[in-house]
Amino acid sequence: MFFDFRLLIFTAPALLLMIWAQYRLRSTYAAGMKVRAPLSGAAAAQHILEQAGVDDVGIEMTHQHLGDHYDPAARMLRLSPEVYEGRTATAVGIAAHEAGHALQHAQGYALLSLRNAAVPAAQFGPMIFMGMVILGVVLSQPRFLMLGLIAYSGLVVFQLINLPVEFDASARAKRHLADLGIVDDEGALAVRKVLTAAALTYVAATLESLLTVIYYFMRFSGSNQSDD
Repeated sequence: MFFDFRLLIFTAPALLLMIWAQYRLRSTYAAGMKVRAPLSGAAAAQHILEQAGVDDVGIEMTHQHLGDHYDPAARMLRLSPEVYEGRTATAVGIAAHEAGHALQHAQGYALLSLRNAAVPAAQFGPMIFMGMVILGVVLSQPRFLMLGLIAYSGLVVFQLINLPVEFDASARAKRHLADLGIVDDEGALAVRKVLTAAALTYVAATLESLLTVIYYFMRFSGSNQSDD
């Protein structure tokens, strides 16, 4: 059988970190929702963009829970209802983070462009990997497995690029919220906790993908050596 429990054991550190990060995100998200802010998430994002001189980015509500994101193609911030309408530290923190991505785009932040270029590799790499795995197993050809692994590595590359992009967007969010007086000390602390917890989920996902690549590389290498 190609998939076995050894992969679960090998990636256990990343899985445990993800469980912890998800728990922290839920708890800090809920706690931040209890800390009031003077503006809604949408208003805070708009204020940040205006103060930075960015006037070509729209803000709209999406009905997907935790579906907050910046769409660089449409130049649009899409915020979930609780973030768009909420006047809380969580709402303004998440909205400011997404506004941070819009500022990266407007200011030509190189890593954002590189991340956007790597999106196809992240989307199709895992699918190609599964196809190559099936071919490799059916045809008993480890070389197909290695080709699939190379394709899967595109996801790891994307995630490694994505980490500094996300960290930078959070740093911008915290700085602008404080400089513009949108949050007080209590609010700033709540925002920092929410964004840190969110960042941990990206770290855990990256670590899981990296460990998966290492695991299969060692396994496939062993198969190739045994065939020679």
